[in-house]
Amino acid sequence: MNVMSETFQALRTMRKRQLAHQVINLGLIITSALMIWKFLMVVTHSESPVVVVLSGSMEPAFQRGDILFLWLGSAPFRIGEIVVFKIEGRDIPIVHRVIKVHEKHDGTTDVLTKGDNNDVDDRGLYAPDQRWLNKKHIIGRAVGYLPYVGMVTIIMNDYPYLKYALIGLLGIFVLTSRE
Repeated sequence: MNVMSETFQALRTMRKRQLAHQVINLGLIITSALMIWKFLMVVTHSESPVVVVLSGSMEPAFQRGDILFLWLGSAPFRIGEIVVFKIEGRDIPIVHRVIKVHEKHDGTTDVLTKGDNNDVDDRGLYAPDQRWLNKKHIIGRAVGYLPYVGMVTIIMNDYPYLKYALIGLLGIFVLTSRE
């Protein structure tokens, strides 16, 4: 009987070790993803090196669900560039094209944007009494894209329970896998 309880205890301890190993693996995966994101932020000089197009305002250039790769750089903004910007008081960045550039005497540049599929410029989207965007508003310039890959993100935001279920399933999968 003593041998059986020792074997059971050994199995119970081994399971705890395996579970601890899997939890550590899950933590490493999450940490690695965050490190890659921070590395991309440093390389691109952008607080968000990747964004998803959430509306049809830039059609036909970009469709809803396209993933854009951003780079900010220090070059002045030019008419025709596609930029991603944030407005004070709003959390969601906007993807639109520069239609006017206002270069000041002190060397700073202000820009006016507009969605390709919109009839009017973006002054109605800007903060009250704001007529131009400057560098502090702009997250980055679009330098590449993947069509429709971001639809997964849009679906997850539209159906949050699906997002939580998927994250839970992935966590369970990582914790229960044997490798």
